Amino acid sequence: MRLSELGELGLLAELERRGLAQRIEHDAATLGGGVVVTQDALVEDVHFTLDRISWRDLGWRAAAVNLSDLAASGAAPEGLVVTLATPGDTAVEDVLELYEGIAETGVAVVGGDTTRSERLVLSVTAVGRSERVPGRAGARPGDSVVVTGSLGAAGAAFRRNAFVRPPLRLGEGKELAAVAHALLDVSDGLAVDAAHIAARSGCRIVIELERVPLAGGAELEDVGFGEDYELLAAVAEPTRFTQIGRCEEGEGVVLTLNGEPYELGGWEHFR
Repeated sequence: MRLSELGELGLLAELERRGLAQRIEHDAATLGGGVVVTQDALVEDVHFTLDRISWRDLGWRAAAVNLSDLAASGAAPEGLVVTLATPGDTAVEDVLELYEGIAETGVAVVGGDTTRSERLVLSVTAVGRSERVPGRAGARPGDSVVVTGSLGAAGAAFRRNAFVRPPLRLGEGKELAAVAHALLDVSDGLAVDAAHIAARSGCRIVIELERVPLAGGAELEDVGFGEDYELLAAVAEPTRFTQIGRCEEGEGVVLTLNGEPYELGGWEHFR
């Protein structure tokens, strides 16, 4: 079997089944003393192309997607470890601009590595601390499903051959982590990410798409694109965030639009 047949989620499930990876069911790894660690890599021509994004925005993006996982863990960031692989003829000014974009997030680079590569690869590890990490497995029937902001901005930008800067929701993450039964960030598309909570929690999630706040210029299909990096939470009590659905007995994710079934796509590596 090839990875293109198994898919990213299938690979992760197989690693867990064989005991080759542990505690990978949440957005970030939780270690002793409340330490939270997460890591993401951005690969040229897979996650971005340099004709569509500036070096500064790429730096912000590389940091922000990792800080989003810390936000989904209710963590306060303590530092970033950055590995940069790039061709030797890359302009120094471009690399400095990339690191300036990282610095704009307000979280310091505290280590990392540099190496030569045929194409640009940027890997960031974010480290933080959290008093409580809800994870994905605690949602219960009767919970409300809420989202911290509008969705679809990334998909709408992609249709224009552009990228938007992911938001930082660190404050909202700490706020929700104190009360949420389950919490993650919307990185692979609303339906896919809701399915992570449903599968780990053993419940059904029903989302009413007419309730989903859309970013300016976005269409409903853009919500399936992913990369919005808003937070999705299952909560027992009302919050200040927009309720878009509920948890029920059962399994899987049900999407409706004005009471009728609806389907959205999503992102999965290797497929």
